[in-house]
This record gives sequence, structure tokens and C-alpha cells, in this order.
Amino acid sequence: LSMQEVVFLVHCLCALSLNLENSFIENTVMAAKAKVDAAYRYSRQQSLDRVRRNAHYADVVRLMKQPRGASRIAVRSADYLANSLQMITESLEKRHKRSINATDLISKENLQALIELTGCSPRHRIPSCRTTQNLHTYRTASGVCNNMKNTRWGASNTPFLRFLPAEISSLLVSNRILPTPTADVQSDPLYTFLVTIFAQFTDHDLTFTPTSPSIASFSDGIDCGKTCTRREPCFPIDIPENDPRFGSNSEDECIPFTRSAPACGSGNTGFNFGASTVREQMNTLTSFLDGGEVYGSDDAKAHSLRDLTSDKGLLRVNDIFNDTGREFLPFSSMSINMCATRARITNTSNAVEVPCFFAGDDRATENNALTALHTVMLREHNRLARALACLNPQWDGERLYQEARKIVGAYLQVSEEDFLHHIVGPDVIAELLSTYPGYDEDVNPGIANVFGVAAFRFAHLMIQPIISRLDEQYEEHPEYPSDLLHRNFFTPWRMIFEGGVDPVMRGLVGRPAKLNTQQHMMSEELTDRLFKFSSRVALDLGSLNMQRARDHGVPGYNKWRKFCGLSQPQTLEDLAAVLNNTDLAQRLLNLYGTPDNIDVWLGGVSEPFVHGGRVGPLFACLIATQFQKIRQGDRLWWENDGVFTEAQKRSLRQTSMARIICDNTGITEVPENPFLFRPRGNGYTQCENIPNFDLNPWKEGGESLM
Repeated sequence: LSMQEVVFLVHCLCALSLNLENSFIENTVMAAKAKVDAAYRYSRQQSLDRVRRNAHYADVVRLMKQPRGASRIAVRSADYLANSLQMITESLEKRHKRSINATDLISKENLQALIELTGCSPRHRIPSCRTTQNLHTYRTASGVCNNMKNTRWGASNTPFLRFLPAEISSLLVSNRILPTPTADVQSDPLYTFLVTIFAQFTDHDLTFTPTSPSIASFSDGIDCGKTCTRREPCFPIDIPENDPRFGSNSEDECIPFTRSAPACGSGNTGFNFGASTVREQMNTLTSFLDGGEVYGSDDAKAHSLRDLTSDKGLLRVNDIFNDTGREFLPFSSMSINMCATRARITNTSNAVEVPCFFAGDDRATENNALTALHTVMLREHNRLARALACLNPQWDGERLYQEARKIVGAYLQVSEEDFLHHIVGPDVIAELLSTYPGYDEDVNPGIANVFGVAAFRFAHLMIQPIISRLDEQYEEHPEYPSDLLHRNFFTPWRMIFEGGVDPVMRGLVGRPAKLNTQQHMMSEELTDRLFKFSSRVALDLGSLNMQRARDHGVPGYNKWRKFCGLSQPQTLEDLAAVLNNTDLAQRLLNLYGTPDNIDVWLGGVSEPFVHGGRVGPLFACLIATQFQKIRQGDRLWWENDGVFTEAQKRSLRQTSMARIICDNTGITEVPENPFLFRPRGNGYTQCENIPNFDLNPWKEGGESLM
């Protein structure tokens, strides 16, 4: 530093020590709280009013993406802290007439006072695990205490991890690279649409990033839907000139976009204030493959999903409708019905509307294929609980619930291993996910930001533009035909009134996934019609993915290639060699100028597949690395010693997605491996010939459970 800068810094520090008294900090926090609370109240009321008035999908999604319960409390605290620091910074800058980073200069005592007053400190207190019952046998709903040394690793409502530091570096890119007309969609010759939906189901077990509860900027209160200026938390997507989805006379200049909600800090490691401080985003779910999308990821939600009217360990089911005698998910009790879509889609003025379904994850009703899978897993839990009660009539409801939940979680872990072979290919499996190495308490299983906002969004390129509904012969259903994807968003009434789960599940296992090719990447159902429910332009999933990664400060394509030990292309020739496609490489460079600037999601999905997989080398590396950490950092992983007995493990190794479908639907014939596409008659098996899951090892009095 120059002498002048040193003198300035000393003056700043002296001024701070004199002026940042407790009363100043308290008054600042009070003002910040008032600002945030006012923005939250306005935003909540506006969001509810818009859904009541028009039920536009964009408004429904915004409401669905809001944090709830404990997550909302944590996010509010983070906004209190961020706004307090911003107000202190502005005050210091006015005083010293120079740009200042308050967190560089504020004393530790001042920072601690801010943390306490804003409510952020409870996010970082190490939870006590001594009072947790059955801690060594069953998971907590929130995932705390999985790791006894680092008790919040992998827990819900903690920040995403970063494999690389953040960088703050769209619609034009999406327009020129991604769209594929429905007529040009190619089907995957190997894999079924179940692979796509299972990827979404898994993602909803691992990641949920709530958007900011405020739809108005904190600085001036302008509604994010009415401005193209980037003011926290507004982060709009610019609309390029001559965009075909906007008329030439359109006054729209941007698509509204709200930033992800902030997190108070970095898990249980405390704050890392200073010049390198970056905004962190919160994952409201646990980082474990634990069936959180079925059971919830916090105690309150887990409790609300249980049927406590009897002591049978069951999950709640719909008490109004059933699926030819089989269970439906219960309805949501929200005061506003975000799923009142039937009248508009069917053009029927007197159509009977039903609420959204209620499940462990709030996105369960996002599309009918996902809803079907949720319903099957709900039924499987209840089937297991009833079967365990027959084996062990002495067990109470809590024991039955926990044992059935534990088995379902193990099902999902076993199925995930099979699923990942199809995605990252056998070579990457052999390198990173071969023999289970055992639990390692020093491995943090937390979800990486790049995984949540980029790598595991590979399946967006495998989404068919149609949700298929098939009859008993796996042909088009004569009464309830297949329909376009955008007409299946938030439509629980289709399940209730249009044939139930079976036609949709047949469509998942009897029809192929979309094949991602460099010529035909993303269906126009997702680039032009995503959540289309009004005369205004629909959302664009590709641009949303890239904007979200930019919001999260995720570095660009080449930095992740370097992280994975891959080459970092610098020229057109280099990039063409990596992509094995000169035309695509040229189009990317025309947009980005240099490979370094390519958005990691777009670069990842543009790569040719690895051998035997459905992603390129970059995403194969990032996905396998994440699941490696999830597996090794989970004390209750199904293969870890003492979690299940050897006899129980043998049963779990024989678990079959085909058997789960047979046991929980009216389907009588399925592909032996529902992830692999086969025309009917070639590889389809009668349910009576598929071995049942053997529950005998769970009979108490036999082999010890531990």
C-alpha cells in the first residue's frame, strides 16, 4: 500500500471504532429489517393476487419456488444481514467519499453483533445430537447429525458447496443453439423416458434453491416484473432484437428473473467475510439420497406428511379420490390453488378443479410424469409399512414408518447406481464410482453449486415434447391420448379424472427418452412454451439455466474442464476437436468470442457423449464426483457397515424398479429393466414372473438389525 492509502485506512478504522457503536448497529439492523419485511409483505400479497387473478404459470412457478418454514426464516435472516451490511457500506462511502467494502473494515465484534441481531447465528450453531433418538439407526428429516463430527454437513438449509471460487461473469444464446421443433425431435434408441423423469426425481431429492421472497428491489421498491434494471434481487434476462417470440412492436425488453435467495454463510464453518466474500445460495434439501422428495427435509413437513390417525406408520393419502382403489397423493392445504388449470386447458367453463398434490417436495405436481413417480413411491412406502406390520405385529407406528422409510431410501440409492451407469458410462463408473470404499467422516457430501445449476440439468436435453399415455397393450390410450408437455404442467386433475397413474407409467417405460444431439438439443416445448399459460411469451429453459448459473457466480466452461483434468480449448480448431463439430464450435465462438466465456451448462451439454453414457466428459466428471461425495460422506449409506444386516443387503441388491411398478399400479407387464427401451414383446415380462422383494430379513427375532 502507498503511504496515502495506509493513512486513509487508519482513518477509516479509527472512524469505525468511534462510530460503529451498538446503537448505530442496532438502528441499522432495525431499518434493514423494516425494508426487507416490507418487500416480503408486498411480494407475498402480489404473488398470491396474481395467481388468484390469472394463474399464469410464471406466477405459479414463482410462488412454488418460495422458501417455506425453516427455509424462509433462514433466508429472511440472510436478507437482513445483507441489507444491514449494504446500509453500513453506503453510510461509510458517504462519509469518506470513496468506495468501501464494509466487511473488510468492521471489527469482529461488530460483525458478531450483526450476525446475532439479524438472526443469522442460529444457522451456524452446531446442533446437539445427544438427544436425537435412534440416531445410529435412522436419519433425521433434515439430515443433521449424519456426520457426528461436522453435524451440519449435508443438512437442509445450508449453502451449496463450491468446487471452484465464484465468478460473475440468455436468451440470444438459447435462440441460436438450442431450439428443436417437435417434428425434428430424435428418440433415444437405448433409454426410456423413465430415465429422464428419474433424473428429475433424483434432483428433487438433492437440490432445491428457493428464489428470493421479494419480487421488488430492496433499494427502491420497484417490482422486478416491471423493470429491466438489475437491482437486488431483480436479475432480468435481456431480450435480443428481432426475437421471433416477440412481435416487432413489442415493448418488452427483458424477461423478469429473480435471483436465488441468499444463505447466511458457509454451513457450520461460520462466515468468511473479506474481499473474497461471495454471495452463497441455499439448498433447502438434504444432500443425501434419502427419499426427501417423498418424506420431506425438515421435521415439520415430515410430520405433516404422515398419517397419524392410526399407529400404522403410513403416509397420508388422498381422502377424496382414489385410483381404482389405489392411493393418490394427498391434496395441498394451501389457501390458494395454483393447480386450477383445468378450465383453461380444456376450455370448459364449469370444469371441476382440484388442488395441487402434497408431497415431500413441492414440485411433485410440476408435470404428470413426475407426479406418477411420486405416487408410486408413496404407495410403496405404505405397502412396505403394511407388510412389515404383518411380519412384526409388535412394532409401533414409529418403528414401521422409520423402517419403511429406510428401505425406500435404500431402494433409491440402489436404483441410482444403475441409473448412473446409463448417464456417465462404465469408464467413469470404474474410475470414480466402482467398489464402495466405506464411510469417510472427512468427506463433505454437500451439493456443489455447479452440480445443482448446471451438470445435473443435463436431462433437460432428454425431455420429450409429449407426455405419453398408453393402454394395456402399450398403444396410444384411446380415451386419454398423449398430450404436449406444456399442457401437463400443474395438472393434477389429469391424474384424478383422466385414467390415473397407469397410462402415464406405461408411457414412461414404454416410450424412449429424447436423444440429445448437437443438431437438435432442446425441444421447443421448453424453449418456446415452457409454462405457457397466457398470451405473453413463455419462459425459455435454456436461458433460465444459464442465467441461474450466472446468478450463482459459477465459473465458465474452461475452468471446469481444467478442474476435471480435461483440455481447455483456446481456438476454433481446439473447440472443434473437443466437440467433434466445427459448425457448432464456430457458432459458439460467434456468440462468446472465446471458449473461456462459454456458459458451463451449454458447454457441457454440447459435448459428444462419453462411451456408454448420455453426457460428455465434463458433466460425466462433475456428476460422478458429486455422487462419489454423496456416497462416501453418508454415514447411513445402505452399504455402510451396520446400516443393514447382510441378509437385508442381499434383498436390497435384488431390488427392482420393475417390481416396484408392478406392486403399486395395475400394470401387469413391464420391461425387465424399465430404464432400457424395448419395443413391447422384446424384453417385457409379466409381473407374476418378476421376483418379489424379500422382506423376511426384517422379521424381528431373526438376524440382528445392527
